[in-house]
Amino acid sequence: MNSPSDVRNNRSLDGLNFFLADVRDGLGPYLAIYLLAVHKWDPASIGLVMTLAGIAALVTQTPAGALIDRTRSKRLVVIVAALLVTAGCLVLPFIHSFTWVLVTQALSAIAGSVFAPAIAAISLGITGPKAFTRRTGRNETWNHAGNACAALLAGGFSWLFGPIAVFYLMAFMALASIAAVALVDAGAIDHDVARGFNPDHEQSHEQPSGLALLLSHRPLLTFAICCGLFHLANAAMLPLVSQKLSQIDVHLATPLTSACIVAAQLVMVPVAWLVGAKADDWGRKPLLLAGFIILPLRGVLYVLSDNPYWLVGVQLLDGIGAGAFGALLPLVVKDLTQGTGRFNVSLGAISTVFGLGAALSNGLAGWVVEAAGYSAAFLTLAAIAAAAFLLLWLAVPETLSADNVPEQQRREQADDTDGQGQPEHGPIP
Repeated sequence: MNSPSDVRNNRSLDGLNFFLADVRDGLGPYLAIYLLAVHKWDPASIGLVMTLAGIAALVTQTPAGALIDRTRSKRLVVIVAALLVTAGCLVLPFIHSFTWVLVTQALSAIAGSVFAPAIAAISLGITGPKAFTRRTGRNETWNHAGNACAALLAGGFSWLFGPIAVFYLMAFMALASIAAVALVDAGAIDHDVARGFNPDHEQSHEQPSGLALLLSHRPLLTFAICCGLFHLANAAMLPLVSQKLSQIDVHLATPLTSACIVAAQLVMVPVAWLVGAKADDWGRKPLLLAGFIILPLRGVLYVLSDNPYWLVGVQLLDGIGAGAFGALLPLVVKDLTQGTGRFNVSLGAISTVFGLGAALSNGLAGWVVEAAGYSAAFLTLAAIAAAAFLLLWLAVPETLSADNVPEQQRREQADDTDGQGQPEHGPIP
């Protein structure tokens, strides 16, 4: 039975993931709608500001991971970052120039780069490696529930008060995340385990180099490239849909964008739960492949119709791809770096790679839209997504090993053997 402290920590992590959901993902398509509808920016300028802000974030991803590895004040880091994001949201409605919009978005993106490694580290430090899969699935489940709730509120508030209301909603969620992380018991976090060292083993506390490990570890590097291609294809899709919706009906653009997000997030909740429940049984790679194959399909389907309800329906598929990817990313990195003490800095290094893809995505899409239209942009992104799927399928190995499976689960698998020494569902790769 869980102790009261365990229950409190689990619920606090649930709340942290719920309230940080919209904050860690940034303004994204809402910013695109605001700049297009209110300030009449062209798609290329919108893509440029989002690309430059993304670049500012990606150069801090690896240092953010290293900071989380080294610091024993992980909760304080989250609090400071959330305050910076709050300030960026509150000031945005009062500025209009390209330069100041870029500055606020860049600072918010830099602050937001600590959230993913901090949540992963706090979770790993509390649960340990063998219970990390279920905790990660639970993190992502609450994250997607928070995104869905925030999108519903954003749609309603923007309908009543205009697109500007989204900025105040995000500021509120950032402040609520501060309250949630403050309730996590600092003494429950094992900071050596949180950085990827094995429990109950002597550790070498050398300072890790995430990029060096990434470049020398072929499976980790290949997986990072797959992640980069995935986000190069994925990041611009929803902003492009938002811009198409704005052209159809500017008054419905924000509510329908919220509907797109809610539709995807409602699918992501069970997908993330499934990953947490089954990734130790089925392995990581089959679930990853299922998530990756959805993205090129989605890009092709977007070009078939401009009907707003079709676009929202296609966005449901994002729930499968992004839901699986978000829950599996920290698991794969943990598998590949277990025992090295380089978990968070490696997670940061991979975040740098896929952050580069995400940052370039909006700029690339904006350029293709200007040159050849929205359909050409969606098909370009779909082709990149297909390349990511093929690389993952052919070059990335299964990372799950028996050492990653909890002892109780191994006993259950042993009880299910078919008499030939293998489980009925097949051996763990």
